[in-house]
Amino acid sequence: MPKFLENKLKKEYPDNPGAVYGTLNAIGAMRGNKETAKGKAMQAKHDRDMAAEKKPKMVRLSPAAADRINEKVDRLTRKR
Repeated sequence: MPKFLENKLKKEYPDNPGAVYGTLNAIGAMRGNKETAKGKAMQAKHDRDMAAEKKPKMVRLSPAAADRINEKVDRLTRKR
């Protein structure tokens, strides 16, 4: 079952487990107490998306662009 979705639903309906598992069954993530292929796919997609968010995005600058940025930083941090 998609653990991320189960946790989210448990927070929303803390005293009603029927609402949690009923919702998971209704959207097709579970069938009874078994996880469906759709539920596995939802969890896999969630894991991929979370891994992508954690990666820092690297930006490569040309030497000319780096020089322009450094000049602006120097101007802004210069003591007056």
